[in-house]
Amino acid sequence: MTEQNEQPIEDYLEDPLADQGDEVARLTAERDELRDKWMRALADAENSRKRADKDRRDAEQYGGSRLARDLLPVHDALTRALDAASDEQRAAASALIEGVELTLRELSNVFTKHGITIIRPEAGEKFDPAIHEAMFEAAVPGTIAGQIIQVMDNGFHLHDRLLRPAKVGVSSTPAS
Repeated sequence: MTEQNEQPIEDYLEDPLADQGDEVARLTAERDELRDKWMRALADAENSRKRADKDRRDAEQYGGSRLARDLLPVHDALTRALDAASDEQRAAASALIEGVELTLRELSNVFTKHGITIIRPEAGEKFDPAIHEAMFEAAVPGTIAGQIIQVMDNGFHLHDRLLRPAKVGVSSTPAS
């Protein structure tokens, strides 16, 4: 008896290697995807470590900036007190004046120890908006526009950051 649906035997045998090409491609794509995720996670971890290290350094250097800002008026008041004392007052209250000078010197030493530097502009210097704050402008004969004509308060830096700009008056004399 012969079968009517005779098919070659090859049709009944599955090719064991036929699906392997698709499987290899799928596994390769999955491997590449996992490698990409792993590399991104590694880069993210490294960035997090660097960011945490920078935050730690910033906190170490600038963590006391609020306290430092709060102490600046104390420095200003002691400086003004010494500047306001006349020669007669200095002679009459020499111990008091010496105490104020010692207190100001100790405060300055603490500032220096913690990276706070004083910005002391002088009359005649060029106004720099990065470290000076113009409180007023006035036309003053013998000056050039943009020159500092008066200093009201010194400024302060904390390491490389500006704590407070120096408060100054600026010449507005037009060029001749």
